[in-house]
Amino acid sequence: MTFLVGENGSGKSTLVEAIAVAAGFNAEGGSRSFRFSTRASESTLGGALRVGRAPGRELSSFFLRAESFYNVATEIEALDLVDAYGGVSPHERSHGQSFLDLLNHRFRPGGLYLLDEPEAALSVTGCMAALARIHELARQGSQFIVATHSPILLAVPRARILEIGDDGRLHTVSYDDALPVVTMRAFLADPGHRVRDLLRP
Repeated sequence: MTFLVGENGSGKSTLVEAIAVAAGFNAEGGSRSFRFSTRASESTLGGALRVGRAPGRELSSFFLRAESFYNVATEIEALDLVDAYGGVSPHERSHGQSFLDLLNHRFRPGGLYLLDEPEAALSVTGCMAALARIHELARQGSQFIVATHSPILLAVPRARILEIGDDGRLHTVSYDDALPVVTMRAFLADPGHRVRDLLRP
């Protein structure tokens, strides 16, 4: 379990996307067999990375890119793969439900899963359900690389958290020192005060 955290624009999503492209995934998401393209917007970093994987290491794999999952859902329908995603088209479910369907039905033990901000569609309880499923799959031999802003997802036991600092470098941090956790705790400790500071002219 490896989590990438950092402010918007720090490069965590770009890094996950680049790893996915270097590992042979479609830049917009999906499995390695997905080859559709809606609009090429990926960085060139993926072409400069080399990803080493042992042959036969993965029994399953998927790249979830929250911002383009609608396009992936359309491709799932076009390829008639709905049964592998719980039997209901992702377009027929809420955004959050379709993400959880993906985790519960498409993700399997022994897989490689690259997730870019999966919390984008999830409620607080949805994030907790995702945490439990990710932890279960990790215990069953799956590897995850996740870019996130969610303090809940970061709480997966034994996860490695890498924070991209202002200098652009990766630093290993503890859960308690991770930026999303520190920021959320500070806000929840005194929301009224924080809001007054934000709204002060």
